[in-house]
Amino acid sequence: IDGQEISSLTLASLRATIAIVPQDTVLFNDTLLENLRYGRPGADDEEVREAIALAQLSDFMARLPEGWHTRVGERGLKLSGGERQRVAIARAILKRAPILVFDEATSSLDSIAEASILDALRRVARGHTSLVIAHRLSTVVDADRIVVLAHGSVVEEGTHAELLAAGGAYAALWNTQQRESGDTAEGACGDEAKARLS
Repeated sequence: IDGQEISSLTLASLRATIAIVPQDTVLFNDTLLENLRYGRPGADDEEVREAIALAQLSDFMARLPEGWHTRVGERGLKLSGGERQRVAIARAILKRAPILVFDEATSSLDSIAEASILDALRRVARGHTSLVIAHRLSTVVDADRIVVLAHGSVVEEGTHAELLAAGGAYAALWNTQQRESGDTAEGACGDEAKARLS
């Protein structure tokens, strides 16, 4: 990483350089504020507010009776899947790590919410290395490099335009998803391929 052998790094320093937005977000039975600060416990209120705004959580928080002091319940059961993912995105933003990993980070969001989150992620990712794992190919169209996996092997690499022109697995998945709508588009990809951005 950054010209250094991983074996020469301490586990703590390696973990400090990576922020992950997982598909299944782990939340604690605490306030929304403390769950957000889990990304960087020493963050001040203004930094937390900025992360909330970038993760498109401001309107949601404004509707809560106790704002960010609202308890989210065990494993965040008082929040929807999309709201939990936005909390995970805000945590990653707050951590400000040089490497960002998004594992199906927008899978619980509708198309409109996904578009606004992707716009925020593009702004946050400037100057960072971002790895995006996604079945929904609209998530990776702007990637510098897309790696297509099938059955655990790399089958294609290139930009969105290059992969469409090649007419291979990526193009087939793209065309299928363009014909489908909403949640069906995500399911059309199946488990056979994932696109990765690096």
